[in-house]
Amino acid sequence: MAWARDSRDSSGRDYALTATRDALAMVFREEAGRLAASVTRILGDFDAAEEVVQDALLAAWQQWPADGVPDRPGAWLWTVARRRAIDVLRRDARYRERARVLGSVSFPVQQADEDDRLMLIFTCCHPALSREAQVALTLRTVCGLSTAEIARAFLISETAIVQRLTRARRKIAAAGIPYRVPAADELSQRLAGVLAVIYLLFNEGYLCSAGDVPQRRDLTDDAEWLAALLTRLMPAEPEVLGLLALIRLHRARAAARFDAAGRLVLLRHQDRARWDHADIAAAADLVVRAAQLRRPGPYQIQAAIVACHAEAPSWDATDWAQILLLYDALLCHLPSPVVRLHRAIVLGRVLGPQAALDETDALAADLDRYHLYHATRAELLRELACPAQARQADERAFGLTGNPAERALLEQRLA
Repeated sequence: MAWARDSRDSSGRDYALTATRDALAMVFREEAGRLAASVTRILGDFDAAEEVVQDALLAAWQQWPADGVPDRPGAWLWTVARRRAIDVLRRDARYRERARVLGSVSFPVQQADEDDRLMLIFTCCHPALSREAQVALTLRTVCGLSTAEIARAFLISETAIVQRLTRARRKIAAAGIPYRVPAADELSQRLAGVLAVIYLLFNEGYLCSAGDVPQRRDLTDDAEWLAALLTRLMPAEPEVLGLLALIRLHRARAAARFDAAGRLVLLRHQDRARWDHADIAAAADLVVRAAQLRRPGPYQIQAAIVACHAEAPSWDATDWAQILLLYDALLCHLPSPVVRLHRAIVLGRVLGPQAALDETDALAADLDRYHLYHATRAELLRELACPAQARQADERAFGLTGNPAERALLEQRLA
């Protein structure tokens, strides 16, 4: 590209190119999912919409470095996507009327755009797709996560994620899956996939798996908004209430999660005076509302665990026995190695570090590629006065995480 060659002419141009690319990445993150949702609603064709969106993003990638990022990047992308969509529709006489209508459609207003995204999530979470495919497709198409980020969320390879995405898109096209929020009697069939998507989206924003920033407020904002919208759609569904409570409880302590140097501050060392206790109380009320519906599930239990931490006056005054019971209940719903790892940490507060280390070591085969497994072992080994082994575990954790705040914390330990 010409602008790439020009960037070598001077350090100033090189800096401008880097800044433009950073701006492009940010805009693509924010706009790609919204654009995909709006275009899919109008075209009614998942594959065609994806092609149109990719063309619009490619046009921006080629033009914006030379002209600058427009004041309203979403509107610019929509204009290009609309023109491309009209070309696609005109190929087929059946869609000429739809093309005429599309030509008069302006940039979507915010509320319509948000509703489009929710419809696209439900489309991606159709029961004809496997649960893994539902979540991967939604995170990629609606939320704009890269295949690498999704692979890290699933703890599998990028190649496997690409294969899942390809199969899912083909299945949607072959089955003619409609683009809509399902009827009331169909909602429950898709709810688990939708909740999993929102949860993974929040996790990626709350503590980024890689990149130059430790957290991404835009992703956590999206996750909270989608969870809140879902509660309005399904107000009597306890797991929806549980997920919204879980997200809000975590966000209530955001101000205390990083120190002035950008290092991650672990829960036990956080300044609890900086937590938003009004938000904690409101989220705890959601946990109670969910519990009153008497249909427990994993998101409600996780929210109850976080509420126990958030309502404790200090680390030492935390009700560890209650949290351990909650983890035992969570394992009945979600018997994953990661949940067992978190339970082992709590077990250490109840029975001591050796009991926790024994439980942790039993997870080695499942979690050897998971950085928090090794970071947890390092903490336990330090408590057991095994500094050399703790250092080895921290080095292993450092090599497995791409989050700058976690790396800074581990560097401090290793120093």
